[in-house]
Amino acid sequence: MSQQSAAPAWKQKPQGKALQILPPARPLHMPVQSFAKSSAKRVRRGLAAGRGWRRATTLGATLAASVAAGAIMERIVEPGGVSPAEGALLVLFTVLFAWVAFAFFSALAGFVAICLDRDLAPWRPQPIVFGKTALLLPTYNEDPARIIAAAQAMYEDLSARGVAELYDLFILSDTRDGAIAEAEVTGVLRLRMRTSQQIFYRRRRQNTDRKAGNIADWVREFGGGYESMIVLDADSLMSGDTIVRLTAAMEHDPKAGLIQTLPTIVGAGTLFARLQQFAGRVYGPPIAQGQAWWSGDEGNYWGHNAILRVRAFAECAGLPHIGGKGPFAGHIMSHDFVEAALLRRGGWAVRMAPALTGSFEETPPSLIDMAARDRRWCQGNLQHSAVLPGRGLHWVSRLHLARGILAYLTAPLWLAFLAVGGLVWVQQTDAGRTVAGPQASMLFMLTMALLLGPKLMGAALMIRSRAARRVCGGGVRLGLSVVAEILLSALIAPVLMLMQTRAVLEVLRGRHSGWETQQRDEDGLRLGAAWRRHWLHTLIGVAGAPLAFHLDPALFFWTGPVTLGLALSIPMSMLTSRSSLGAACRRAGLFVTPEEAETPAVMIRACELRAQYAAEAPVRAQIERLFRAPVPMRTPAVQRPRVLVRSA
Repeated sequence: MSQQSAAPAWKQKPQGKALQILPPARPLHMPVQSFAKSSAKRVRRGLAAGRGWRRATTLGATLAASVAAGAIMERIVEPGGVSPAEGALLVLFTVLFAWVAFAFFSALAGFVAICLDRDLAPWRPQPIVFGKTALLLPTYNEDPARIIAAAQAMYEDLSARGVAELYDLFILSDTRDGAIAEAEVTGVLRLRMRTSQQIFYRRRRQNTDRKAGNIADWVREFGGGYESMIVLDADSLMSGDTIVRLTAAMEHDPKAGLIQTLPTIVGAGTLFARLQQFAGRVYGPPIAQGQAWWSGDEGNYWGHNAILRVRAFAECAGLPHIGGKGPFAGHIMSHDFVEAALLRRGGWAVRMAPALTGSFEETPPSLIDMAARDRRWCQGNLQHSAVLPGRGLHWVSRLHLARGILAYLTAPLWLAFLAVGGLVWVQQTDAGRTVAGPQASMLFMLTMALLLGPKLMGAALMIRSRAARRVCGGGVRLGLSVVAEILLSALIAPVLMLMQTRAVLEVLRGRHSGWETQQRDEDGLRLGAAWRRHWLHTLIGVAGAPLAFHLDPALFFWTGPVTLGLALSIPMSMLTSRSSLGAACRRAGLFVTPEEAETPAVMIRACELRAQYAAEAPVRAQIERLFRAPVPMRTPAVQRPRVLVRSA
């Protein structure tokens, strides 16, 4: 039974007794860090050098392309003098073009590295591990079946490799719902009986600082007993081979403080989720490999599916609260980027391993669910503006933080660019000048090439491999999937732009995102919910198209993809949220990924266990009701004693 309270979910206390199934405590000191000053004893571990030319190449190419594109834009708006609107358009265009260009050149570097087979070799030998490692699965009001099934599948995979005794698995619950918590405890007890006593459960009474606080509390209580910890999410899954390889990489490199994998999206059912799954699997490798290529020891952390050295994390990554008032004050929400920056400040290497396979996660089933998750990430990333000036941070760590901020600020910047661009178009048309000339067309084509470049590079890497083509349904279906994904993403992009713009404005106004349970299994968005979330988008699209045509028919065609995507936002959001369409696409061989065609054993086992757990749930519920039901006590009838009367 869910807890009913007027307080926000993250402030509610757990119901009932918090049952703990834990090993003996092994405390480890984890001091809170300061952004105002860095450690006086900064350790130098002789981290790898030689990345300077890579960073100079990537940033130099971005700068050169942006300056050239800005010069072309200046020639477009310059005749007759630059008005304030034209000046604003020039600045907005240059900033946004630089954002797109950096992503392109970073992906290009990854594409070349993959083609040359660089930076991939360390993951090929079969490793041997020696130290003790903890697998941490934080959860907050999630489906217990998902958590328990993933835990058992991973532990069985480790057992099959003969290394399970080197791993302890902790389910760290911040669940506030009493019924879910009871199911978690029941599931863990059954799991321990089925598998091993090395699986533990802890539920916090106060979920201070959310997931970051959950991990930090574990480090302070048990971190002294482990060399490394692999942090997972509620929807994460890893093969035993990947877990062992990550552990071996950490053990063999005493300078490494964190190694981040590239999680592959799996388990997508709806059409929207399948689009995200396909895009991540096909386009993700060159993007991630490019970031690893230039970031080197100053990599980044995505908060899950990564291994961390426990001693380094405790020494460097105790997160402070941000002082003051306003939307950026309080505990750090997007903790992962900051923890990576603090680890690097402490002298530890933060590396990325995009070539290591066997790391999986899931994705939201609909556009609205993704927007809800993005709203939380938006507040956390914008909060990093208070961390950027921190003392002692490496400049590449600051670059990661700045890119995280810009990932959401670009939405209002694109919206402003469209609005100012329309105003400039009208001004120049009234002045008798043509905006949509050859130079503008060339600039548009160049921008589109940079936007689509990473996708085409990822598709080229898949097409060049016969095995990849085969598991993705063949070259023709793979090509059709890429084209369809690009077209559907183009229609969805304007809607996401407005949603993210609203999120940024809400954060700046001080509206807190809260801590709601992520929706992972929804199937089919109802018309009412779609209307409530997209009516304004539809209105803007429906009104914007005739307005653009009235101002200039050419402007109508230039802005057509934006207005069309907004006008179709309601049916698009509803249709893409249906699993039936996702299944139909899979039967047709569209948006198929290698993990679907050749499903890893750990995924198959996790799905089997989850189905088994779901089938057992009604029986468990009935047994629990029987044990909870009061036992009826019959009160024996009181009989009056007979009175015998004798006749005289």
